[in-house]
Amino acid sequence: MERRKIGCFFSFLISVVIVAFACAGPTETGEEKIIPHFTDRGRITAVTDYNSTNYFIYRGEPMGYQYEMLNLLAEHLGVRLDVVVNNDLDESFGCLVDDECDLLAMNLTVTRERSRLVDFTVPHSQTRQVLIQRLPSDWHYMTPAELDTHMVRAPLELAGKTVHVQKNSAYASRLKNLMDEIGDTIIINEVNIAVEQLINMVSEGEIEMTVGDENVAMVNQTYYDNLDIGTEISFTQNLAWAVRKGDYALRDSINEWLRSFRSTIEYRLLYAKYFQNQRSARIVQSDFYVLTSGRISPYDEIIRKYSEEIGWDWRLLASMMYQESRFRPDVESWAGARGLMQLMPGTARRYNVNNIYDPEENIRAGARYIAWLDEILQDRITDREERIKFVLASYNVGLGHVLDARALARKHGRDPDRWTDNVDYFILNKSNPDYFLDPVVRHGYARGYEPYRYVGEILNRYEHYRNIVTEG
Repeated sequence: MERRKIGCFFSFLISVVIVAFACAGPTETGEEKIIPHFTDRGRITAVTDYNSTNYFIYRGEPMGYQYEMLNLLAEHLGVRLDVVVNNDLDESFGCLVDDECDLLAMNLTVTRERSRLVDFTVPHSQTRQVLIQRLPSDWHYMTPAELDTHMVRAPLELAGKTVHVQKNSAYASRLKNLMDEIGDTIIINEVNIAVEQLINMVSEGEIEMTVGDENVAMVNQTYYDNLDIGTEISFTQNLAWAVRKGDYALRDSINEWLRSFRSTIEYRLLYAKYFQNQRSARIVQSDFYVLTSGRISPYDEIIRKYSEEIGWDWRLLASMMYQESRFRPDVESWAGARGLMQLMPGTARRYNVNNIYDPEENIRAGARYIAWLDEILQDRITDREERIKFVLASYNVGLGHVLDARALARKHGRDPDRWTDNVDYFILNKSNPDYFLDPVVRHGYARGYEPYRYVGEILNRYEHYRNIVTEG
């Protein structure tokens, strides 16, 4: 009997110790895990910078090394991704410190100084810092030895030189350290300009030289053939993401995913796609690479014209058009919808379209059909931002099905005037007989997944367009 009591006592004691250790957390480092709040709200907000590798719009579609990795991370975490764009490092770090975002997803060089401010993830890549200089105009006729006499080839040769770098960047810190190493002055001009803009200024002769990461410099060298990037000014350095100081839950989740992802072929292909692909030059020089052209599509002026007519942001209509046709004026769907705005023949006749494949006629009719839907819904849904979601869904699946979903929402105690987590649930379930056979439904079955996805994808793409493309 006593033996049983002692055994029970030790079992109880072991349980208490296990619980105590579990609750104590990682006491050796003093890290107390913060509750992963990003999972509670179902989204993660990441700040990145827009340039030719990290995040950009090409032919209407958001792309980029950081952007694609962020999407894969969000999918792994099971949360929605919200991308915020900022090319100002001070503001980006401030956003993280002030808890206005969850993650800085950039090519951040890991330094001691920065580590006092934020917590870094494991590296997503490595690179070296290089000096970016403009080649002499007759460099084609020079031997390598002759060319070297015109270029800065060693840190000592930077004495007295002016180098423009991004403000508060790791490049500025490296140049300051170099001054101590060479025992002479380097004129460091820190400016609030992104690295790729500075590289362009070197190519154009506006500044003498700048500093950047070698992988990014190599990409830029493919479309600025007058650049020299052959002078290294640092050893290989780790590039990582950053989270708020003490946000160990998020940091550890990212680290777990990154360690696994970096060992995959998918990662190697992704890195090669943006840093080793010769097509990058053609993308940047394209009329539809937004960072250089400012254009989303060949039809921007027509889109602006009819967006103004119906009171919409032209970037929203552009996102909708991309969803409908990928900006292809000759496309025809299985159901007979045609052209940029995928007009059905009946809609085309209603708006006096003579040539359904003519871009302006097609966009004009599509915009006026949008205006008609908006007018019908205006008295029912007074909030303009909400009404846009209902208009988009109606354009896709038909007004009758959207009105049915509102009736179902009302019947089941949801808000019929709000789309997200209310009416969208019932449009999604209009293929379910428990709903489409309900007496309040007048228009029967619908493939609800299509309008559900349609609205979300258009609005998501619209946010990317707003991140990069100016409204005017």
